[in-house]
Amino acid sequence: MIAVNPLDSASVLAAFGALGVLAVIFAESGLLVFGFFLPGDTLLFPAGVLCAGSAGQPPRLALWQVLLCAAVGAVAGGQVGYLIGRHGGRALLARTSSRRVKDATVRAEELLARYGYGKALVIGRFVPLLRTVLHPVAGALGVPARPFTVWQTVGGVLWSQALVLAGFTLGAAVPRIDDYLLLLVAVVVVLSMLPLLLEAYRTRRDRRDS
Repeated sequence: MIAVNPLDSASVLAAFGALGVLAVIFAESGLLVFGFFLPGDTLLFPAGVLCAGSAGQPPRLALWQVLLCAAVGAVAGGQVGYLIGRHGGRALLARTSSRRVKDATVRAEELLARYGYGKALVIGRFVPLLRTVLHPVAGALGVPARPFTVWQTVGGVLWSQALVLAGFTLGAAVPRIDDYLLLLVAVVVVLSMLPLLLEAYRTRRDRRDS
């Protein structure tokens, strides 16, 4: 029996491969509190690396399968998150005791108000924590289903495919890059937090100026 840690991208990929990508990205894209603790960026990028073969070693995962599963998981998860928001999501968000969830909910509402549906749903996909609550918040705020579906699909596909292909490109260019997956994951974590930090800085600056 294989012990799998759903919070560890290497464990998920080793046990389930592309199907693990689908399941985790689905949950991370809209299952509220549970999705907060799952890897997103730090799963897609290493998955892409493992799709690239190195000298004398074939690819561990099939690129087309990972790309497909990542896209399906992102889009389907976003839609489920939206439906959760439409049917009692606001009450669920209000009852949570998690400070991180509450802060992310406020940021999601501000993002939708500032940029509108399209831009907010695309930008939000690239911001950790925010993307998990953005879709339920959109549903709770009554964002129309058609523009939501269009733009969350655009954002989900762009985000998921870009990260997988970035990992694949690096894996194909650097021999034995998979030996440094832990370091790569750490770098991805830092880079993925930059949009969150920039948004927090802009919000603080705007409040100070006002």
